Amino acid sequence: MVKLVLPPHLQDKIFEIKYVDDGVSKITSYFPLTSSEKQEIISIMNMDFSGFHSIFTDTVSEEEWNQTKEQIKKRFNDELFDIDKKL
Repeated sequence: MVKLVLPPHLQDKIFEIKYVDDGVSKITSYFPLTSSEKQEIISIMNMDFSGFHSIFTDTVSEEEWNQTKEQIKKRFNDELFDIDKKL
């Protein structure tokens, strides 16, 4: 299986990429990707793809993302680990 390699500005926004067989089945970002970001990923994949999902539904600007991304990632991961501890 070939892993999808994205440029850092896109990879940074991706929480998870799921694979099935020999391709990508789902791409989950923290916030909804813009149309141009989706197009860039589709172009890199060189195939039709519609499996884009996001954890949060709010749309954030590039500036907002850059200012808060570390906090968001840390908080989200901390909450995931906290859920695992409770199970």
